[in-house]
Amino acid sequence: MALRVIVGDLRVQRIDRAGDRRSWTILWPDGSEYREADRFLRRYEGSGTQRTYAYLLVDHLRWLERECLPLDRVRLLDLERYMGIVGAEVQMPLGQPWRVGKRPYGHAALGATAACLKGFYLNQAVLGVNPELGASLDKKRLPTRADRRRSFLGHVTTTLPANPLAPAGSQRRHPKMLPDGAREALLTVVNSARDAMAVTWLSDGGLRIGELCGLHVVDLHLRENAACGQCRTPHLHVCFRPNNPNRADAKTKRPWRIEDGTVCGGLIKRVSPAMIHTYFDYITSEYPKDPVEHGMLMVQLHGPGVGLPWAPVGARRMLSRAGKRAGLGRIRPHAFRHTFTTSVLDASQGNLLIARDAGGWASAAMVDEVYGHVDVHDPAFDAALRQVWGHQ
Repeated sequence: MALRVIVGDLRVQRIDRAGDRRSWTILWPDGSEYREADRFLRRYEGSGTQRTYAYLLVDHLRWLERECLPLDRVRLLDLERYMGIVGAEVQMPLGQPWRVGKRPYGHAALGATAACLKGFYLNQAVLGVNPELGASLDKKRLPTRADRRRSFLGHVTTTLPANPLAPAGSQRRHPKMLPDGAREALLTVVNSARDAMAVTWLSDGGLRIGELCGLHVVDLHLRENAACGQCRTPHLHVCFRPNNPNRADAKTKRPWRIEDGTVCGGLIKRVSPAMIHTYFDYITSEYPKDPVEHGMLMVQLHGPGVGLPWAPVGARRMLSRAGKRAGLGRIRPHAFRHTFTTSVLDASQGNLLIARDAGGWASAAMVDEVYGHVDVHDPAFDAALRQVWGHQ
């Protein structure tokens, strides 16, 4: 069974495979596969990148159809023009409008689009299609200090791949935090113990919404010296399961296993006393009394799907409604993670390694890029400005 999503003339299609695996491809209007796109997307089978690239690539291929540009006639100048149309800063005439009524891509989306287009056309060049464009895209550059720090290159000077389509420079992201007092305000307006648990676990655990909704009951080790032997204090294991019935996937794919009925491995995250309290409140008052086959922690409480796993979209809508009732506006789940990481950085006096492990980030460099900016309310920052202004 396949779920089709229509996008103009070409469409992105999700394919459900054996073992609850999913993949994504691009089809023509008559239902036949776009062979060149499918051949490229197969390289990312089983990863979230495949879906992202499918939606980015289908927009570009639709643009090629409108411009009457076959793949073997595309030039680097055409790709630069396309990047300008979707939001990049380029100095050239762009031609007819594209994506009318839609917002231009942000810096991160432009970077992903540039990587997708480079990979697609390099794949074509390997197959003998438009090798001139492939040569124009296959550039090299010297490593930066950040590159050396990430890959432990030290003083070694070597070359790294470069992308002429990528937006110039790096842009520090300023994450959107929760409003002051948001947690307390939300807890006063939520309607169930499950919703109170979701607010508390997002606040104290720094979990992504997919990680929270993807938890199984066996992933929780809420007592000291648990049988897994990997953490002395109460904790949980975030395990990547691509076959969750609610499609909640953990972004982190660390290896995990079950030994003698005990979950080991995965991403281990500490659990606060408040998280344990809300868990037992939810389990004893609202969790189904009869055993559930899916074994997942967060379940639906109302409607025809009562007892079934709670999907991330349901959690997002609950938080949005609660935020409006509390007068906070729309609350997004990732704002909890931003606030959690910033609080850990403040409490640890800017220790990136502590913030990385507490939030489950892939690298300390990523934490530094997102959260390593100066707090305008910091006393040292205030004192420095006053000295510059000539005030004591």
